[in-house]
Order: sequence, then structure tokens, then C-alpha cells
Amino acid sequence: MASFKYHALDKQGGVIKGVIEADSERHARQLLREEALFPRKVQAVAAEKNSEIKGVSQPKKNTAGLLSHDQKTLFTRQLATLVAAGLPLETALETLAKQAETQKQRSLIQGVRSKVREGHNLAATLKHWPKTFDNLYCALVAAGEKAGRLDQVLIRLADYLETSQKQRQKAQMALVYPVMLSFVSLAIVIALMSFVVPRIVSQFDHAGQTLPAVTRGLIWLSDAIRDWGIVAGVVLVLAVLAVRFFLTKPAIRLKWHGQQLKLPLLGRLIKALNTARLARTVAILTASGIPLLDALQVARNTLNNDFLQQVVDGLIDQVREGISLNRALELSGHFPPMMTYMVASGEASGELDQMLVRVADLQDNEFQQKVDMVLALFEPIMILVMGGVVLTIVLAILLPIMQLNDVLKI
Repeated sequence: MASFKYHALDKQGGVIKGVIEADSERHARQLLREEALFPRKVQAVAAEKNSEIKGVSQPKKNTAGLLSHDQKTLFTRQLATLVAAGLPLETALETLAKQAETQKQRSLIQGVRSKVREGHNLAATLKHWPKTFDNLYCALVAAGEKAGRLDQVLIRLADYLETSQKQRQKAQMALVYPVMLSFVSLAIVIALMSFVVPRIVSQFDHAGQTLPAVTRGLIWLSDAIRDWGIVAGVVLVLAVLAVRFFLTKPAIRLKWHGQQLKLPLLGRLIKALNTARLARTVAILTASGIPLLDALQVARNTLNNDFLQQVVDGLIDQVREGISLNRALELSGHFPPMMTYMVASGEASGELDQMLVRVADLQDNEFQQKVDMVLALFEPIMILVMGGVVLTIVLAILLPIMQLNDVLKI
């Protein structure tokens, strides 16, 4: 069978591009029609000019990012299971392509299988899909192929992907509740100040009495929201867009990330999350036989804080000069002492990867404890704030009524 690249239309008219295995071009068109696709162009990979460039770089352009994180994790675990069962890599990829849930996933896996059949190793092939298979993934696969333990490395990689996904979901879920509660609270206050308060306080205009300061302030704020609310909203959106634009500048983003680490609570959360990610990544890489310097370089790219990435660059330079990792961590001053002690113990006992896994687990636990504490405090604080706002509005309305009653009694 040969490999054929195709452009086809699905039932909705969308363009689908990929690679398919078939005996001939006619057979390839027939297979596409059986999958409810209308082929527009089918071309043998071997028939292209300069196949080394076109045949390899084209998937990078057309199929990058086809697998979500969950799909990539499932693909990795299934491939590890099939390889561990003794199936040749090409056969395992063919099996996974047949089991793919969508045509795009199937095309990506068939493209990988096609390159493997041509004699490329798996790690080199996966590099042509950089948005799906990052440097960490490709480095681990290369180490597994080199050591002849591809199945074990893939299982370890699937575990890592699942762990990182759980941490990402925890961080996202930790933000959902406070953001939603704050948004709803703000919306309620704006609605009260824009529609309810003006109708009530307008009745005081005919009384001819001097209004209390809190009532005058409430009226002023209500008028400001009604008159300038849209303008303020537009200015806020423009300010957010401006901040995002300036943060695309490396120098500004570096300073901002450095300032984040100095914030009282947020800084500790960011540091704990990135420390756990660094330790876990280096652990899985070194356990797979990748040298420490290479492991640090790959792990450095998994951090989402530019300032800490710069710190890791310093670690790499010091380790390259012959300084031990624990000493380099200590000199940096940006990692917890517990990590330094455990890394020193791991280097002395030859169990660095196991100690780094413990460091990652401890940092993950610290992150979760801090998040739980913040959430536990946030709800009562928000209730007190909203109670204070509502109380102020009620007082601003009731005080003039009470004054008017006193005047009428006299």
C-alpha cells in the first residue's frame, strides 16, 4: 500500500486535508467516499517533487493541533498498551487510526504511520506536529526508542499528561467560583444603581429638604453610572487590550512576571505551581535516561512564568559549569529550601528522579491547600462586602424618609 495526500469536502462543506493509505489513487478515492467525504484532490506522497520537504512539512502546516490534551493522553496510553503487547509500531498506529473518533484524528495518525513506514523514527515524525506533540513529548519518545523501552516511556508520559491536566483543571476550577460570584455581585449593584435607586430618590426632589450626605453620594454615583457607564466600560476594555498588547513585549512581560512572584499570596501560588511542573518534568525526563542538562532545557519550556524561565536558564549554566543541581537551586534563591534538601538527598543516593517526584507532589499539595484556604475565605468576605453595599443603599434611602417623617410630626 502507498500513502496518498488528499483534499476533500465533508457533508457540511468543510475542507479536510490528510494522508490515507491505499493500493492506488482510485482506491484512495473510494475509501474517502466510504467515509462520507468528497475527494477534490488525491496525490501520491512519493509522486511529489522534493518529497523530503513537501511530504514532511505539509502535515506540520495542515494538521498541527488536531489532538486535544485528553485525546493526546488517550492516544499515548493506547499506543503504549499496543506496543507493550508486542505489536509493531506501524501496526499499532494503523489500529489506532481505525479506532479514531474523528476524521481529523485519523488523518493525523495515518500521517504519522506513513512517515514511520518510510523509515523515520517516531520521535522525528512527531516533531512535524509541534502544536500537538511538544518538545517534552518528542524528547521522551526519542529516549524510549533509544533505550528500547518505548512502551514504558509512553506509559510514564501518559501518567504525566493526566497529572498535568488535573492540575490545570484544579487551577481553572479555583478561578470559576470567585469570578462568577464577583461578576454576579457587580451586576446586581450596577442594576440597583442604574434602575432602582434613581426611581426612589427622585421622589425626594419634591420634598425640598436637605438630603443626607450618604444619599447625595448615592445619587451622584447613580448618575455617574447611568451617564458614564458605557464610556467607562469601553475604556476598561481598551485598557485590558492595551495591557495584553504590552505584555506581548518580552521585556515588559519579564518584568511583570517578576513582580507577580512578589505578591503576597499569588506569588506563592505561581511559584508552587511552576516548581511542581519543573520538578515533575525533570523527574520523568531523567528517569527515561535523558541527561540532566537536556532535561532542564526541556522542562524550562513548560513553565508559564518568563522570570522563572530565566532563573532556570541560570541553573542550566551553573550545572553545565559543574555545580550540583541542589547548589544551583540554593544560589538562585527562587526555590523552596525543601526542594534544595530533597534534591541534594536524591543526588547523593542516586535517586534524583524519585526525590523530584516527591517535591512535585508536595508543591501540588501546597498549591491546593492555598487555593482551598483562599476559597474558604472568599465567600464570607464577599458576603460581608455585599452586605455593606446593600446596607449603604438602604440607609441612603431610609434616612431622608425618616427626616421627612420628623418634619411632618413637627
